[in-house]
Amino acid sequence: MPENTASGRELWILGITPGEGREEQLCSYLSAGGYRCRLEHVENLADGRPLGAILDISPFSDDGWGLLLKIKADPALRNIPVLLVFLSEKGKVGGVFPVAGFFTLPIDERHLLERLTVFGLTEDAETWDLQALVVSRLGEETLSRAVESAGFEVIKAYTAKEAKALTSIHPVYMAFVSLMLPDMSAFELLEKLRLHPYSSNTPVFVLLKDVMKQGEKTAISREIAHLVSKKQLSCEEFLSFLRRRG
Repeated sequence: MPENTASGRELWILGITPGEGREEQLCSYLSAGGYRCRLEHVENLADGRPLGAILDISPFSDDGWGLLLKIKADPALRNIPVLLVFLSEKGKVGGVFPVAGFFTLPIDERHLLERLTVFGLTEDAETWDLQALVVSRLGEETLSRAVESAGFEVIKAYTAKEAKALTSIHPVYMAFVSLMLPDMSAFELLEKLRLHPYSSNTPVFVLLKDVMKQGEKTAISREIAHLVSKKQLSCEEFLSFLRRRG
């Protein structure tokens, strides 16, 4: 087996500079859950075929956001599951963001429908009247048409505040949310949706721009740093997120 090929329950850790040691607590958590792990490079993903990737997107990461865009924009890599984590400067696991998945804009309609089918999210649309929520200041017409073609009614919100109001009135079957909204990030909205019984288990897909400027990467990292301020997940808390994501 080639050296860069994963086996079994191995997860690859991305976004951490080798030699810093910031991965140590994360690796101990994974080991406790029965997973093998190692630091890797995104260039090896296509041939390595790991179970999934864990990506640090904190301000201390090695361009975590750039790596995420690279993975999700590449047809050879974009179906690899990626779990986003926030690691402190010393490597403490401060937060996990277990979204259902990511799609890069402009949307690839065929890929979108294929992934929704793989996730088992299109079957019930043939029987029931189900709604999908699209949260974006631009409305995302192409995405909306593709989701409607799968049998869903699409409802739209242009801010996180509107999305919270809509989901508090009526449950939606799934949601697509732009990474940055006018009033908060997709991850802060995700945290708020989890608190409401109608939306606590709603699959949320995050919509990524194909390019992010450095200022945008810094801004979203700061938004997330605020969410996880002074937090540290226990091993069991982290593994519970990981198992739900898997």
